[in-house]
Amino acid sequence: MLTLLNLLKDGRFHSGEALGAALGVSRSAVWKQLQHIEAELNLPIHKVRGKGYQLASPLVFLNAEAIASNAPALPWPAHISDTIDSTNAEALRLVDAGCVPPFLVLAEQQTAGRGRRGRKWVSPFAQNVYYSLVLRIEGGLRQLEGLSLVVGLAVMHALRDLGVQGAALKWPNDVLVGNKKIAGILLELVGDPADICHVVLGVGVNVNMQKAEDVDQQWTSVWLETGFAIDRNHLVAQLGVQLQDYLSRHKTGGFAALQEEWEQNHLWQGRAVSLIAGANQIDGDVLGVDHQGALRLSVDGVEKIYSGGELSLRLRDDS
Repeated sequence: MLTLLNLLKDGRFHSGEALGAALGVSRSAVWKQLQHIEAELNLPIHKVRGKGYQLASPLVFLNAEAIASNAPALPWPAHISDTIDSTNAEALRLVDAGCVPPFLVLAEQQTAGRGRRGRKWVSPFAQNVYYSLVLRIEGGLRQLEGLSLVVGLAVMHALRDLGVQGAALKWPNDVLVGNKKIAGILLELVGDPADICHVVLGVGVNVNMQKAEDVDQQWTSVWLETGFAIDRNHLVAQLGVQLQDYLSRHKTGGFAALQEEWEQNHLWQGRAVSLIAGANQIDGDVLGVDHQGALRLSVDGVEKIYSGGELSLRLRDDS
C-alpha cells in the first residue's frame, strides 16, 4: 500500500495499467489497494475514466535527510515510522530499550495519539506533525519548571515563521489561532525528577489537514490559515531550531527568564476564565503565570496560584 502511495504522491494522474505494471500486480489488485488507502488512511483519491487515479493532494513524506538539510545544526537523530500507536509511547519504549537521548520520534500516522487528560489526538496519515523529542534531564526540578510552556513558545514561533501570524498561547499546553486549536503539547517523564530523568516533549501540529470528523473542539491547521500546503520536513526543522534555542535559554535562566515573553503571547491574558479541576470549577481573571509556569488567577480579588496536569482552562461566557 505504501509503495502505491509513493507512486501517487506527486498528485498527478496515473493509469491503473501503469500502476499495475510498476507494482507487478493486476489492475484489480491496484483497485483494492486504492480502496484500502481511502478507507484506512483517509486519503481521498480522484478516479477519472480515461485518466486514471490521482491523490486529492500531493504528499511529501517525512525524511530524516530532508529535515537535516533544513536544520544541519540540530544534534538529535530522527526515528521515523509510517504508523505507530503514538510517538510519545514509542519514545518511552526506545528509552526502555537503551536508546540514548537526545533523539526524536516522528510518525506519518498515529493509531492511538493522545493529548492531555487522556484525550484522543486525531492523527490522519501524512498530513500533520506528530513529534516527540526525548531529553535527559540532570540538575533536579529546576530544569523542569515551566518546561511545557517553553515548548509552547517554540511551537508558536515555528508556526509564525511559516506564516501563521495569529498563533498564540493558551495555558498550559495549547497553541491557538483565535479560539481554534492548531497545536498541542504533552510532556511525559520517566525516572526521578529530583535527580536524573528522561522527559518526552510531545508535540502535535495540525499542518495540512483540511477536514476531520472526530475532533471534539474547534481546530485549524497551517493550510487553513495560510491557504497552501507546506513541506512538513521544513516545519519539523523549524520546530527543532526553535526548541534548541528556547531549551538553551531555559537551561541557563530557568522559566523566570521567559516568563514575561510567555505572558505577552498568552491569548487569554486578563480574560475572565473558569479553571476546571475534576468536578470543581474556579472562576477568576487571568493575571499571568509565576516563575515556575503556574497559573496566576485573581479570584474574588485575591491572587491564587494553580498548577497540575489535570487542570483545564476555559473562557467564561461573560468574557
